[in-house]
Amino acid sequence: MFVNIVKFPKIREGKDRAFREWFTWSNERYSKHQGFIRRRLLQPSEGGEYSAIVEHESRDTFMAMHTSPTQAEAHERVEPLFDGGPSPEFFETVIDSARKE
Repeated sequence: MFVNIVKFPKIREGKDRAFREWFTWSNERYSKHQGFIRRRLLQPSEGGEYSAIVEHESRDTFMAMHTSPTQAEAHERVEPLFDGGPSPEFFETVIDSARKE
């Protein structure tokens, strides 16, 4: 599995709700891409800026989504909400564990 962890920049004053709405909207669009597994928005429990975890089947499927018109539109919509730009990091899963029910 390919994982992208994004640290978002500071959200502009009064734009938090719009950012969360954008995240929900963009999740709907991204979920239609081949290889998409999951995308979650994280809020620090002790203050700070949002982060997101994006999971894809492979680097190739992630890059196809990331270079798509969907990504271009999402970027255009969210850019006015930020002070700065996001900082992405990329990972390959080497060990995976899930809670057993």
